[in-house]
Amino acid sequence: MAKQVPTSRLARGTKLGAVAASSVFRTQRTRLSMRGRSEAVRAKMAEESMIRTTEQVVMVLGTMKGVAMKLGQMMSVLDLDLVPENHRERFQKRLAVLRNAAPTVSFDAMRQVIEEDFGQPLTAIFAEFEPEPIAAASIGQVYRATLHDGRVVAVKVQYPGIDAAVRADLKNLNMFRKVLTSAMPWVTPAVLDELRLNMEGELDYRTEAVTQLQIAELYAGHPFIAVPRSLPELSTTRVLVSEYLPGKGFEELRQFPEAERNRIGEIIYRFYVGSLFSFNEFCGDPHPGNVLLADDGRVGFLDFGLFNRMDPEHVRFETICLRAAAEDRAEDLRDLMIQRGVIDSPEEIGAEECLEYVLAASEWCLVDEDLTITPELASGAFLLAVDPRASEFAGMKQQNLPPEHLFSRRADFLTFGMLGQLNATANWHRVAREWLYDEPPVTELGKAHQQWLAENPPPAPTKTARPRAAAASKKAAAKKPRAARKA
Repeated sequence: MAKQVPTSRLARGTKLGAVAASSVFRTQRTRLSMRGRSEAVRAKMAEESMIRTTEQVVMVLGTMKGVAMKLGQMMSVLDLDLVPENHRERFQKRLAVLRNAAPTVSFDAMRQVIEEDFGQPLTAIFAEFEPEPIAAASIGQVYRATLHDGRVVAVKVQYPGIDAAVRADLKNLNMFRKVLTSAMPWVTPAVLDELRLNMEGELDYRTEAVTQLQIAELYAGHPFIAVPRSLPELSTTRVLVSEYLPGKGFEELRQFPEAERNRIGEIIYRFYVGSLFSFNEFCGDPHPGNVLLADDGRVGFLDFGLFNRMDPEHVRFETICLRAAAEDRAEDLRDLMIQRGVIDSPEEIGAEECLEYVLAASEWCLVDEDLTITPELASGAFLLAVDPRASEFAGMKQQNLPPEHLFSRRADFLTFGMLGQLNATANWHRVAREWLYDEPPVTELGKAHQQWLAENPPPAPTKTARPRAAAASKKAAAKKPRAARKA
């Protein structure tokens, strides 16, 4: 039978042990300090560790403005099942403050932003403009309006002064580096530079408008993915205008029947993760607020401020690393990471630790069986990766993950978190084999996507055009993946 998911890899310190009691528990990877202790003592230690880590992160974010809105939003995706239940309400309230830290701004002030950027009255640009916002973005608000030609549009407007707040936050990141590093060991100077670059870029809505239009054109006519077209000619640094896409929000989707949640979950996985391996690019901001179910049944994706295009060689590196992990090729995986510079202290990292570290974060999509993603599962993987007090993978946590790979892994974690919010079930590995091994799809969505790709082949990348991927991965390696082998 297919291998089950070991509790220790995916949910250290969470309730997953109760959820997946039948899973294989790798006792040799239990924390040394916990061996021989009672269940109650171990639970207490895990609880205290989680509380300290969460307190540190919330403390840092609480000192910020624009960046806190973004990071608080990201943290909320992973839910607070990483926090013990009797402390959860308090942390939910504290994170809610971060998520809702956007200033209360009158419509007159927001109107002034629009008119300053366009250099003309609001009525000269829009025939109608509803003063009540329909959504909140991390650095602005979204309104519904009608153009003079009758088109209904969504208008995203930055809060006055938010650019200065974000830039101040970014400058302050170095001040908080010690605290951030204690809670998130992967925070390095290279990572901070990448965060500055991405957040600075998000302040320019003109760039985002161009990106969104390109992605909308990429997915034009797709059977189950919808990206509304932006209107770069009507967008400015602080105002982004795009087609209005009506639909149901994520909270409503969470209440849908299981089959529909599973369908939506697979689409989310294909868009946020599959795009990297199919097109060498991905949206770095998976979040429930950026997803809706359109009236025609397609899943709509919004917000492309944090968008990454990766060198095909970097994508290939991620592909072959995931294959090596799936196939239990620990030595090969370690060698790959040493050659890439991910492991810069080879003498400190053994092959098994390297393999287990990758599996701790990614095994959910490398196991050949149906798996329901729960908030506990997603939060457990996240906690294991960021908790500096966990003795597991201490050496790997101090290595140098290049920033381009850090952001793709972050997108993975946030996608994982969204699937947990949906409690979505699928054989995620069978979906991933389409891009990891260039295998034919086995799901109906995969078959529809493949047919669409055949009818809309991506053009060869050029130096000036947005790169679209060549193929996914090459054919399978000689060995069968660990997840596919039968006991």
